[in-house]
Amino acid sequence: FYVYSNYRRRKRIRKYGDPVLLHKLMSDVSVNRMHVKFWLMFMAVGLIIFVLARPQFGSKMETIKRSGIETVIALDISNSMLAEDVYPNRLERAKQMLTKMLEGMNNDKVGVIVFAGRAFTQLPITSDYQSAKMFISSINTDLIGQQGTAIGSAIKMACNSFSDSEKTGKSIIIITDAENHEDDAKGAAKEAAEKGIQVNVIGIGKPEGSPIPTGGGTYKKDKAGNVVMSKLNESVGQEIAMEGNGIYVRADNSNEAMRYMQKELDKIAKDDVETKVYSEYNEQFPVLAWIALALLLLEYFLMEKKNGLFRNFKLFD
Repeated sequence: FYVYSNYRRRKRIRKYGDPVLLHKLMSDVSVNRMHVKFWLMFMAVGLIIFVLARPQFGSKMETIKRSGIETVIALDISNSMLAEDVYPNRLERAKQMLTKMLEGMNNDKVGVIVFAGRAFTQLPITSDYQSAKMFISSINTDLIGQQGTAIGSAIKMACNSFSDSEKTGKSIIIITDAENHEDDAKGAAKEAAEKGIQVNVIGIGKPEGSPIPTGGGTYKKDKAGNVVMSKLNESVGQEIAMEGNGIYVRADNSNEAMRYMQKELDKIAKDDVETKVYSEYNEQFPVLAWIALALLLLEYFLMEKKNGLFRNFKLFD
C-alpha cells in the first residue's frame, strides 16, 4: 500500500511539472524523511505483533520432590445420587465438597474414579489440582449407563492407581450412599488395608431416604407404581471403613465431613512425592515492547519537513 501510494504521489507531482525542478523549489521537503517515518512505523508495528505473541524462552521439565500423600477419590454416580435430601442433590453436594478439599491440598497427589454398576478412571493420579477441579465439575450420572453401586470394583481400581512407593501414604476416599452394592466391597477394602492403603467412606444422604428425581417434577417408581425412596445405608459404609482401617463420616450441607476427613488424612505418614512440572517461562516481550515504544516516539517527533535548526544534520535528509 505504501509503495502504491508513493506511485500515486509521484504521478500527481508530474502533473504540476518536472519533479527535479519542483524539488528545488520545495527545499524544505524531505522525501527521505517520509520513507524513514514509514519504516519506523513499519518496524514498530512488527514488534508489537511479536509482543502480542508473547515470545518466551527457557521452558523445561523438572522433577520436584514434595512431601505429601496420594489420595484417590471414588465417587458414586448412580442415579440414586440425584436424590435431594442434601442440597442441591447428593452428587452436586459431593462435587462441591471435593472442590473444597482440593483447595486445601498443597503437595498431595489426587486421582478420581467414578462408579455405578462398574467403575472407570475419570482422572489418573496427579498434582494438577486445576485439572482435577475441571474433571470433577464435568461428572454426571450419564457417564456410566450401567446402574448399580460397584464399590468393590472402585476400590480395586483405586489400588492400581497408586505409585509403587511403599513410603508414600496412600488413601482412598469413597463418597456414596452405599445403596444396592452388589460386589464384595468389604473384602476389597480389607485387601487394600493389607497393602497399606487406608479406605475412608463419606456417606451422603439421609437414612430416612428421599425420592429420586427423573425430570419434569416426577420421581422414579417401582413396577407397582410406588415412588422409590433412596436411603443412605450407613451400616455398609461403616463396615467398609472398618475393614479398610479408615473412618466413616456422614456428609450434610456443612463442611464438617471434609474437615474430619482432612484431619484423618493429616495423620497418614507423608513422604517425598516426585512430580514432573514445567518450569516457568522467561517472558521476552518487555524488551520488544520498549523498542517498539522508542520507534513510535522517534516516528512521532521526526518531522516530514526539514528543520532549519538541524539543517547540517544529514542522517535523515
